[in-house]
Amino acid sequence: MRILILDNYSMGLYRFRKELIEELVRQKNEVYVCSPYDKYVEKIKGLGCEYIEAKIERRSVNPIKDLKLMLFYLKIIRIIKPDVVLTYTIKPNVYGGIACRITKTPYLSNVTGLGTSIENRGLIQKIALFLYKIGLKKSRCVFFQNKSNMNKFTDKKIVKGNKRVLPGSGVNLVEHQFEDYPESEENIRFLFIGRIMKEKGIDELLEAARRIKERYSNVHFELIGFCEEGYAVKLQELMNLGIIEYYGLQDDVHTFIKNSHAVILPSYHEGMSNALLESATTGRPVIASKITGCMETFDDGISGLGFEVKNVDSLEQALIKFIQLPLEKKRAMGVAGRGKMEREFNRQIVVSAYIEEIENIKKRIS
Repeated sequence: MRILILDNYSMGLYRFRKELIEELVRQKNEVYVCSPYDKYVEKIKGLGCEYIEAKIERRSVNPIKDLKLMLFYLKIIRIIKPDVVLTYTIKPNVYGGIACRITKTPYLSNVTGLGTSIENRGLIQKIALFLYKIGLKKSRCVFFQNKSNMNKFTDKKIVKGNKRVLPGSGVNLVEHQFEDYPESEENIRFLFIGRIMKEKGIDELLEAARRIKERYSNVHFELIGFCEEGYAVKLQELMNLGIIEYYGLQDDVHTFIKNSHAVILPSYHEGMSNALLESATTGRPVIASKITGCMETFDDGISGLGFEVKNVDSLEQALIKFIQLPLEKKRAMGVAGRGKMEREFNRQIVVSAYIEEIENIKKRIS
């Protein structure tokens, strides 16, 4: 079959979906990937697929640019003539979905998370839901990364047909190997992985870090990820005060996780946190907001600790509770997290679900 994949982020496509691409190529399918250019494109090409550059501004709400994107997708689909299109994230889901409807091309959609436009109420939310309803209407199957998102789309009658819940993007259990827990607590390291932005709970994290450092001089807060929304000045100030260490965007996330004692995510909303999945797989406890997309990744008190979203006091209490746990308890939480990932979040579950739906489309074509 000829398969076209539409995504808005090449790095994410490679890191979280390369196993699916590898399997599709292994099965002798002709695979095309259409996404914005970044340094991961050469790695994507190395998987054995063809690459097409897409110009997508993920956070833009410019209708003219979005119309151009839809026309671009229409052009690509008419040139390639794919047997099936796989779409990920809101703009490919919406505008790729509309282009597939116009060309009568079968497509599978993946709602990787609701995003700010839908989580926040108001006109933007209404527009986003309306566009989603148009884009997903003829999808042969809509994949969701958590049950709450699926229920929301079902209740609002955005999705009426075939739908399935996946364990997020799953996690590669081989690539993210279990690592022995740090032997010493002379310096306790908390790690944040994600975009430096308000919706990831960065304001609450930085305030909690300031409070904790006043009480525990041996506790360190390390942050990695792309800095957005003008946080650079604040990060530099806190670095100068010795409250945090910020390392920017990193390719080798695994080494940072390995050297940490726990990973923190105070996010306001998630589809399914890949950072938490990878951390738990490595054998590190997770400390996260009690929200859909985070809670599924740990068992509270067993492989991690939860706290109330948008609540600095609750986050601070969770951090203190973890700090005061015996080393053996921390280590046991990490082991429990790895076991949970092996049972529930193996990425092969996701790959198998896609192959099954693609086979269903193939049967209809033949």
